[in-house]
Amino acid sequence: MSDYITFALPKGRILQDSMELFAKIGITCPEMEEKNRKLVFENKEDKFRFMAVRATDVPTYVEYGCADIGVVGKDTLLEQMKDLYEPLDLNFGYCRLVVAEPKELREQDDPSNWSNIRVATKYPNVTEKYFASKGIQVELIKLYGSIELAPLVNLSERIVDLVSTGATLRDNGMVEVETIAEITTRLIVNRASLKTKHERISKIINDLEKVIGDTPKISE
Repeated sequence: MSDYITFALPKGRILQDSMELFAKIGITCPEMEEKNRKLVFENKEDKFRFMAVRATDVPTYVEYGCADIGVVGKDTLLEQMKDLYEPLDLNFGYCRLVVAEPKELREQDDPSNWSNIRVATKYPNVTEKYFASKGIQVELIKLYGSIELAPLVNLSERIVDLVSTGATLRDNGMVEVETIAEITTRLIVNRASLKTKHERISKIINDLEKVIGDTPKISE
């Protein structure tokens, strides 16, 4: 099926938002509207295939050529640093990657005096790079679940995590200290596919660019 264009899409809300965006440029998959637990869907008429995968796995499927195109958050791309082509910001899924700490600590804390700190995060590579750029030595604790729990049980005083509304931080007595990066959802492309399927992929990118250009930019 080398003549197919295969998409790797994260399960959940981003998959839904992605398909709504793709529909605006004529890319659809009626099979995905059926209620089932399939992970691979096809539009045989237009030769499109769609893989529903875990968000953190999207770059891997694209890098290894199992998918030609992927949709994934910029946070994942920053953390994994895969060899991919990233042509478009899709302008949805806005959030921030931030440093946060307990409110009572923030009242007496001065980040400019940090020298050696312990941080819990799902993003060890981004976190280490960020603090290294500021000359701060950091002990990293990699977690996979609710990062806000770490300060509550004294596992770490600070965390690095994604924030959208900030409600989860507030509910757990934490406040933002610094913003590491603003995050949106990105389109990524396998580099070999861009050459071997250049005409079809370039059209997808160009058509999406026009649609996104007509969409109001995200603001906080």
